[in-house]
Amino acid sequence: MPGYQVKHETHMLGNSRFEIRSLLDRQQYADPDGAALAAGISCASWPLFGMVWPSARMLANAMQTYHIDGKRILEVGCGLALASLVIHRRLGDITASDCHPLTEGFLQDNLRLNHLPLLKYQTGHWDRENLALGKFDLIIASDVLYERNQPEVLATFIDRHANERANIIVLDPDRGNRNAFCRSMVARGYASDVQRAGRSQCTGEAYKGHFLNFSR
Repeated sequence: MPGYQVKHETHMLGNSRFEIRSLLDRQQYADPDGAALAAGISCASWPLFGMVWPSARMLANAMQTYHIDGKRILEVGCGLALASLVIHRRLGDITASDCHPLTEGFLQDNLRLNHLPLLKYQTGHWDRENLALGKFDLIIASDVLYERNQPEVLATFIDRHANERANIIVLDPDRGNRNAFCRSMVARGYASDVQRAGRSQCTGEAYKGHFLNFSR
């Protein structure tokens, strides 16, 4: 046994069906060799990567129709990478990234569950050098602004990996750090456009949040 429990769930995005292997609940934790701790991941935040959060569903649904042709795309803090799976199924040039040591293994399992070929993955530490990651035309993320220090750290990471002309989409469920992140991005030369997200998920459950759109 890996030290944690999992479940399998089905997510419907319109007519698109995705089978996802996820953690059983938020109480799961296993870091026997200290890999997560070395990556700066506490025991409290350890299980967050392994859940499909409402914002992840909303972003994935938006990626079903977003124009992706000719774009090199990065999903930041991908977790279970539902948005990346959507783009990959559409044959987009997507790279999923996260700093959690189990993310890549769960991604490979979910690719197999959905009969999809290999998808590019790179470890992405926001406050470290990620020389293998490169630069992108479109960078996407969902629910990544849940700590006070993250706006500046994330803005620095994004700017480091954005092409000279790039678009950024961050879906934020109004956790309180949106304004600080927008200021950090504008200070780096990005134009900002904040739009309210839809009020309900594909499941019919209520949703409250905003799309933070940036371009340069």
